[in-house]
Amino acid sequence: MLYYLFRFLEQYNIPGSHMWQYISFRALLTLILSLVLSAWLGEKFIHYMRKRKIGETQRDASIDPFGEKKVGTPSMGGLVIITAILLPVLLLGRMRNIYIILMIITTVWLGFLGFCDDYIKIYRKHKEGLKGKYKIVGQVSIGLIVGLVLWLSPDVVMHENVVKVHNPKQSTLVQQANNASDDAQNTVVVHKTKAEKSLKTTIPFVKNHNLDYGALTKWMGDWGGAAGWALFVIMTILVVTAVSNGANLNDGMDGMCAGNSAIMGVALGILAYVSSNFEYAAYLNIMYIPDSQELVVFMCAFVGALIGFLWYNAYPAQMFMGDTGSLTIGGIIGVCAVIIHKELLVPILCGVFLMESLSVIIQTQVYKVYKRKGKKVRVFRSTPIHDNFRKLDKDLAPDSHYVLRNWPRTMSHESKITLRFWIVTIILAAFTIITLKIR
Repeated sequence: MLYYLFRFLEQYNIPGSHMWQYISFRALLTLILSLVLSAWLGEKFIHYMRKRKIGETQRDASIDPFGEKKVGTPSMGGLVIITAILLPVLLLGRMRNIYIILMIITTVWLGFLGFCDDYIKIYRKHKEGLKGKYKIVGQVSIGLIVGLVLWLSPDVVMHENVVKVHNPKQSTLVQQANNASDDAQNTVVVHKTKAEKSLKTTIPFVKNHNLDYGALTKWMGDWGGAAGWALFVIMTILVVTAVSNGANLNDGMDGMCAGNSAIMGVALGILAYVSSNFEYAAYLNIMYIPDSQELVVFMCAFVGALIGFLWYNAYPAQMFMGDTGSLTIGGIIGVCAVIIHKELLVPILCGVFLMESLSVIIQTQVYKVYKRKGKKVRVFRSTPIHDNFRKLDKDLAPDSHYVLRNWPRTMSHESKITLRFWIVTIILAAFTIITLKIR
């Protein structure tokens, strides 16, 4: 809203009003505002929940050795994160931008889904919360909505790549962008392809690193184009659901999910910025996505809200985000990656989330297979994988065989585990960014 106000005031030469057209100014202002708002709301939220004695009702001592101290800690802190994201975005973002609209819908949708889950756990006293099938339906639904909008909206277009040339007359497809010329060097921006809807996405480590979903369905003839978009929608659903569930599984230690997600948010903000800037897109030879710079504003709000939340969520946590926060955080990361055509980089960027999910799948499937044979076999001491590092020997089932019983040899404090997971995520985030040049 403030963006449109100051753009209106700019025509009257109000000092400073022109600054609102710069994405860097609005993004950094959003980061600061969301951080301060998150920290301020966090204190109010903790006071409100404690006054009404609303918080964690039980913790599994066999998994969390420090669980007894956490009983009664206010949960549903995801409401603080969501509020601290949406308010700055509504104030400083361009609300007519299709990508901002999609991100807001994703945040509200998954926030409501997570809130229902937490409400059932806390107020209805049902340990399992919202049934798994309802969660999946909610996640698939938002993935479907995002995929269909990206398919059908005329505002969603891209250039496969752009280059800078010194003699634009040699090109038949020259589209000079605003402020794109450099008179000193007689250089202009040239789009190799016109702005159009595209089914291409980035593949890491490949020189001409674009995968065309449509190319996979050419064999279907006249139906190939529609089938390619259907494949893209399915991929969107898978990415959003997988990352959302991965974040939910990662939320098991103080500061774990918030810290990892903030790091991922920084990486996605950088990727969104280079994808929306024709100069960097030309230099990196990546897809240029007009108007996606507004995602930088949103991701700055995302990162700021999570850092502010960490003020109270770092060990020892004074509040937990609950599914209200974790499901929303994962959905935001997944949708942002899809919008900027970087969904195939998600396994690298969200490697910690992937590891958490795979550990649960492996543990569950191995146990089921051997149970049919009358044996109890587990691969890890406990899952998700972060719990494996704080599981005590005395808490292991005596009638079960553990494949990795001696890994790790000693239990670590959860603050150390959390910090190490952050370090791994920083490495993965940096590696994700440099894949743009490693081909």
